[in-house]
Amino acid sequence: MVSSVYIHIPFCHHLCHYCDFTKFFYNESMANEYLDALEKELSAYIVESKHKVTTIFVGGGTPTALNYSQLERLLKMVSTYFDVDHCKEYTFEANPGDLDKEKMKLLYDYQVNRISMGVQVFDDKMLEELGRMHRISDVYENINDLKQQGLTNISIDLIYSLPEQTIQHFNQTLEEALSFDLPHYSAYALQIEPKTVFYQRYKLGKLQKPKEEDEAVMFQMLREKMNASGKQQYEISNFAEPGYESLHNLTYWNNDYYFGFGAGAHGYLPGKRIINLRPFPAYTQKAKKDGKPILHVEEIGMKEQIEEEMFLGLRKLSGVSKKRFKQKFGVNLNNIYKDELKYLIKKGWLKETDEAFRLTEAGQLFGNEVFQEFLLTEDAMKTL
Repeated sequence: MVSSVYIHIPFCHHLCHYCDFTKFFYNESMANEYLDALEKELSAYIVESKHKVTTIFVGGGTPTALNYSQLERLLKMVSTYFDVDHCKEYTFEANPGDLDKEKMKLLYDYQVNRISMGVQVFDDKMLEELGRMHRISDVYENINDLKQQGLTNISIDLIYSLPEQTIQHFNQTLEEALSFDLPHYSAYALQIEPKTVFYQRYKLGKLQKPKEEDEAVMFQMLREKMNASGKQQYEISNFAEPGYESLHNLTYWNNDYYFGFGAGAHGYLPGKRIINLRPFPAYTQKAKKDGKPILHVEEIGMKEQIEEEMFLGLRKLSGVSKKRFKQKFGVNLNNIYKDELKYLIKKGWLKETDEAFRLTEAGQLFGNEVFQEFLLTEDAMKTL
């Protein structure tokens, strides 16, 4: 059953220097055209009104970059196609400064119950270097106003290992972030992605990230401070008070199915992954034509399902459940990956319990190296 929905709203008032997500400068007429196309896409996949789902995540871009009437149109659209009354978690991404009190009330009235806010760093100069439009004062104002509106389930995103960032500087950002005592925090090391301003600067030798050793210290500091503040690490980059883990993101890490709507969105349905067209004209024209603005459909066979179960599941602190793996694939995890598991346990990157295999603290620092071990060989496939 597909019980989660991701909806992409690609508009931003400013394009950040590090971001490679599908995004466009906000323009009122373009946004109206996009919403027309999005509604056509939704109607092509969701044939009955009030389709029951567990989680809805509206991301971007910046969904709150839409003007008031467009935001209301989007919220009405979502509540027409999906049963928001019985949806456990309904999240909207927001940028500080884009979210006024009127929009907050609108979100609350349409039963949005979680806000994910892109804060990134508590330093105005560094925010400017990142190409962010908001300032620290906007974060304080928005969080205060959200709480007053009754939207108390707030998560903020942070980025570390930024150009010119020191360990001491990241410590200050963490201290300030935790002073809000929010139920959820996400923190990611900066990745320099192609087709971004940062990538161009990096290629020209004009941008330097902190040393790998410093990034490792920042990550360790992140874990320690979050756990000391009662925010338990439940995924490599995510921390929450008990009961406030992101149900939607757990859909991804549990390798469960989800719809993906909008330009550049990815969906995962039984046996296939669907990737939508990214460019604005291509997406809107195809969506308005037949509701299927698809760039590529990737067939997901047993091999890919098992590999993804390992890559995604090991990101969770609870790890990959042996029982769940056997139920899903009809074979014991130990039988397929016997040598790989032994090797990773010996390296100190993986640990085994009665219920699961999990990354160790050291293993979290070498996640990509660990995940590579779970690419299935032809010999391993013979055990299936």
